Amino acid sequence: MPDYSISPFDPSTVRRIVSEAVQLLSDPGVMVHNDEGLDVLTEAGAVIDRNSQVVRIPEKLIYEALDSAPAEFFLYSLDQQPVVHYGGDRIHFDPGSAAVTILDGKTSVHRKPNTGDFINFVKLVERLPQIDAQSTALVCSDVVEEIGDLYRLYLALCFMSKPIVTGAFRKDTWWTMYELLKVASGGTVALREFPIAIFDICPSPPLLWSDLTCQNLIDCSRNNVPIQLVSMPLAGATAPVTLAGAIVQHTAENLSGVVISQMINPGSPVVWGGSPSAFDMRYGSTPMGAPETWLLNAGYVQIGKSLNLPTQVYLGMSDAKLLDAQCGMESMGGVMVAVLTGANMISGAGMLDYETCQSFEKLVIDAEMIELVRRLRTGIQIREEPIARNIIKEMGHRSDYLSHSHTRRWFREEIQHPSDLIDRKSLNDWISSGSLSMRQRANRYVENLLTQYTHPRIERKLHGELRKVTQEAARRFGMVDLPPLPVELSV
Repeated sequence: MPDYSISPFDPSTVRRIVSEAVQLLSDPGVMVHNDEGLDVLTEAGAVIDRNSQVVRIPEKLIYEALDSAPAEFFLYSLDQQPVVHYGGDRIHFDPGSAAVTILDGKTSVHRKPNTGDFINFVKLVERLPQIDAQSTALVCSDVVEEIGDLYRLYLALCFMSKPIVTGAFRKDTWWTMYELLKVASGGTVALREFPIAIFDICPSPPLLWSDLTCQNLIDCSRNNVPIQLVSMPLAGATAPVTLAGAIVQHTAENLSGVVISQMINPGSPVVWGGSPSAFDMRYGSTPMGAPETWLLNAGYVQIGKSLNLPTQVYLGMSDAKLLDAQCGMESMGGVMVAVLTGANMISGAGMLDYETCQSFEKLVIDAEMIELVRRLRTGIQIREEPIARNIIKEMGHRSDYLSHSHTRRWFREEIQHPSDLIDRKSLNDWISSGSLSMRQRANRYVENLLTQYTHPRIERKLHGELRKVTQEAARRFGMVDLPPLPVELSV
């Protein structure tokens, strides 16, 4: 099969970028605002200045860490079936994370999401085969801020069967999230052998680990919970304005994360990910639909693959505020680039407004985009030998291929048939079926998928245990009762 891929750099440039990143970790080094992280790196042989909290990581330590990091691993469904294969050029999708608003499907108004929105989001993702993993994509506004991270994980675990991409907002709540995962998995051993979740963990540009993110990195690694390193340099603001220069910084930041994770627990699963963008100096914005952002992602994926690590990108998003032409243009461009990079996890389906807003309607449209681009990536196959001489010779000048057995044999493999969300009707048929716009069709499609949701067969006792853990955490922050769940899950 032809190699349909995007690789911005030649091999020599890849080596130069990695070499410069390795040198940067020695001089000026990386800042680590976490005492345990400093202790671990000191013991491993890094040079530490405790006053400035600057760590100088020797080259030897970096390559030892790269040697111990696994080239591949799986995420599993709640029934312990392998679903997401991190490694090689295998491609999977999740909806991205931590949107603080939702685009209301009826009013097209951005509003704060609540528990009901999140539950519907999880149900919708479960019904979309193109989306391989759940994500804690919405921050619910109807619970106290201190439990925002663990609460959305709790809700997802109550309704999902797919694995999940998540992340912690605090050092202490990580442990509650870990407890929830153990409950859902059946214990510590089961969670280690069949991981159902991966945590996004973000260094701060330039070249800095905060106390929170470093502790999350340490806790995940020590307990063998998979992590995605999400470096976020902004070209021209918190990183060099040149795209290659920003990728050098991204490489250094992610390498420092690989070192910390492997010094804590050699062999712990770690993914080379990110969410960089080119800074738009006119508006002070971080456009995720810009071609420079697409190139930054494609470039760092090539670097990650050269280091034999699993990869992740945030692409397929739009900076638009509504489901308009800009949304479609930017989303399709991002999905196209993401698939052609061969990144293992592509995050961001459904997201608008610089990763801050989630739209159910955009999510189902993006699922169709994913199907289209996946078909493009498969390329053109040679089905028979000779390729077509025999069938064309047989048919001669007749045009009735529709009734021929050759067409019946191959049309399902060759021709993709999207859902009715994509309009391929004649004008008259479109008018007779209601003259619906894409947004209107998507709204109906969402409603239909939600009615088809079937709750996974999870014991009622499990839901009770999950709620108990979450309720105890909420009470520590002054919240007496959690919002009620649907009747079938009330305990």
